[in-house]
Amino acid sequence: METIMKPEGFQEELLHVMPEYIVKELEQSELTKHLYISDIGVFPRAQYHYRERSDGCNAHIVIYCTDGEGWIELENRKPLQLTARHLTVIPAGIPHRYGASSHLPWSIHWFHLHGDHAAPLFKMYNLYEGSIYLPHSINTKFLTEFEHCYELLSNKAYSMAIQVHVSNVFRELLSDIGMSSAGSSQDKKRENFMESAIQYMNDHLEVSITLSDLAKHTGVSKQHLIFLFKKETGFPPVEYFLRLKIQKASQMLDLTALTIKEIGSAIGISDAYYFSRLFKKMMGVSPTEYRKIPKG
Repeated sequence: METIMKPEGFQEELLHVMPEYIVKELEQSELTKHLYISDIGVFPRAQYHYRERSDGCNAHIVIYCTDGEGWIELENRKPLQLTARHLTVIPAGIPHRYGASSHLPWSIHWFHLHGDHAAPLFKMYNLYEGSIYLPHSINTKFLTEFEHCYELLSNKAYSMAIQVHVSNVFRELLSDIGMSSAGSSQDKKRENFMESAIQYMNDHLEVSITLSDLAKHTGVSKQHLIFLFKKETGFPPVEYFLRLKIQKASQMLDLTALTIKEIGSAIGISDAYYFSRLFKKMMGVSPTEYRKIPKG
């Protein structure tokens, strides 16, 4: 059977490539020439995704896998498997190829980074070495800032002020990622508790769980869990769990034809009126209004 491979073109993808005249301005500006983005995108569930560059790329390619699996091969290095919440950097000028797993295709956020500060920044934080797992707090910040910058570049790339802002945001993001990978053992221990708790929440979105359930699962006292969640997310555990439920409901509103009542039941809220009230409180619009909003 013929193997299907495609470089890009995926349902619900986001993709923005800077016009050449803007890239030239970025290369010359004192405030961007040391670090700037030329290409940025999101490929969700990128089945058959494959890219090969025998001469490498003129930019450093940063790839963050948010879901599924993929692989990356660099010249003279062992193949690297990239799974959810892992980020890697392909150095500029290095021959490479990469692609999505055939059985569980990845979803990736990616960008091309230029400038003479890029390589020293990656080397300082050892971001060239394999892949780095992003803890919950950094993952949330990365996705939020990425979306923010993508929107700015898609709509106002002509503005040098916007370009300077985006350059600074990505510089900070990369240093945050580097610092998180070198955190103390105590930091990592706290992160492990958070990861365990959030995974438990995600595995039980269709039911109700209590703070006691969460404490028992993680082996941490209820008071300490409240402290950790407020410190890392700004919300106590129970409210964060409700926000995960509403996030899941938003996805179902976008991707399924289920009724409002059916979606509420799927996240453990059988009272359709209460579900609608809670959704509007957190999202600013009712489930029905949210479903009508154009996405992508």
